[in-house]
Amino acid sequence: MNYLIVRAAPEEHAPEMRAVYAETLVGLAEQDDRIVVLDADLMRANGTEAFKSRFPERTFDVGVAEANMVGVSAGLSAAGLIPFPATFTCFAARRTFDQFFISANYAQQNVKLTGSDPGVAAAFNGGTHMSFEDIGLMRTIPKILICEPSDPVSLRALLPQIAARRGSSYLRLHRKPIASIYADSETFELGKGKVICDGTDLTIVAAGAILVAEAIQAAGLLEKEGVSTAVIDMHTIKPVDAELLVSYAKKTGAILTAENHQIRGGLGSAVAEVLTEHCPVRQLRVGIEDEFGEVGTQDYLQERFGLTAANLVAKARILLERKGA
Repeated sequence: MNYLIVRAAPEEHAPEMRAVYAETLVGLAEQDDRIVVLDADLMRANGTEAFKSRFPERTFDVGVAEANMVGVSAGLSAAGLIPFPATFTCFAARRTFDQFFISANYAQQNVKLTGSDPGVAAAFNGGTHMSFEDIGLMRTIPKILICEPSDPVSLRALLPQIAARRGSSYLRLHRKPIASIYADSETFELGKGKVICDGTDLTIVAAGAILVAEAIQAAGLLEKEGVSTAVIDMHTIKPVDAELLVSYAKKTGAILTAENHQIRGGLGSAVAEVLTEHCPVRQLRVGIEDEFGEVGTQDYLQERFGLTAANLVAKARILLERKGA
């Protein structure tokens, strides 16, 4: 397997993504006094207490009032600031959707909404907090940017670009410890997928801290079976990198998507839309298949919903059989 990037940090030294998020925002705020942070009574959970410690006058905890938080953020944006409101994904998407759609996006404001603990990462918070639909909701908003970094290196690289880009965005943030996939020197560009390893038989297109790592593991297992597998980290889900998708569809003739989200409306749907219109090839989707979440450890939930390297390998075999038919 021709790896273009190597895993940079072992699991035992993995930083918390929420800490990386807050540290990066602090660094950006030291250079730009327009950056402010808002939270909805989850500052400890989201790691934004670190920003408050450095910039108490630029931090606003609105309490358990997520929709109001987005409305306040839109007002701050209209006043020339760059607000970063944060809450759990279930609240960021379902509870604030109307305010985010109208007050932030329709009004062409500059609100950088962050949803933490996506999908099965919610674990013991259970089905009520397990957002399998947030990307699907956000993808319906015109001109929005949707980004889901896969590790601390990509988060550090992409967050400044989100801050610099004019317009509202949705950042899907895994807040717990994640080992680095990439070397610290690796570069990223919003809207451009990252090829982690090359291949000629099959392409796995994955997003997020859980599924990109599982995709890399699956590619290694498939290599032992003689299957040359490319892995793409599609960290920007809207706009999705259509040019890269078409090039690998032509190259491998088979696309397997992997996401910590419903297979309808998320990454798999975004990829299918591109392929259908520009390069129809065999595709299968790994993700949540029309189910609600439940309580459990993340390991249990990944097995329960098939978000594992083993399931990716099983789906890859099916896909390759269909490709050869």
